[in-house]
Amino acid sequence: MHDDSAALKVLREVFGFEHFRAPQQAIIEHVTGGGDALVLMPTGGGKSLCYQIPALLREGTAIVVSPLIALMQDQVAALIQNGVRAAYLNSSLEMHEAMEVENRLRAGELDLLYIAPERLATARMQMLLEQTRIALFAIDEAHCVSQWGHDFRPEYRQLSHLHQRFPDVPRIALTAT
Repeated sequence: MHDDSAALKVLREVFGFEHFRAPQQAIIEHVTGGGDALVLMPTGGGKSLCYQIPALLREGTAIVVSPLIALMQDQVAALIQNGVRAAYLNSSLEMHEAMEVENRLRAGELDLLYIAPERLATARMQMLLEQTRIALFAIDEAHCVSQWGHDFRPEYRQLSHLHQRFPDVPRIALTAT
């Protein structure tokens, strides 16, 4: 990537950072180009930018699987403050609020949609995704797949089906663990 790359422009203009941290640039370039990635970075290392920037550079909506409602709310609030079209779907929303988010997704009005694995696993959501142009799938806090997936949150095991249903959509899994 050159210094005048689209990714660097997004980094500066949307997120307000001058330079990428060491591995970010290569990861962002790879995912933006359609590749899959597993990202292990320390907390505060800039993992989120590794899917947020490709989400803004690729056509469609990025679907971000996140395990915690508070984390989704914080991420979406920060993105909206930066002018990014982001929303979340989780159990904290009233039905009319969830319907509004679904309508925005259907209309292509979202750059990023944060969603709990339980919501992603529903037949309704799967049908909605079939009608949506998906930029990428991001699995945030990916250690939850092995930590919680077998007993506590079995929907995490079902994330492997994303590749079978959407083989051309890049996937990025991120963890600090």
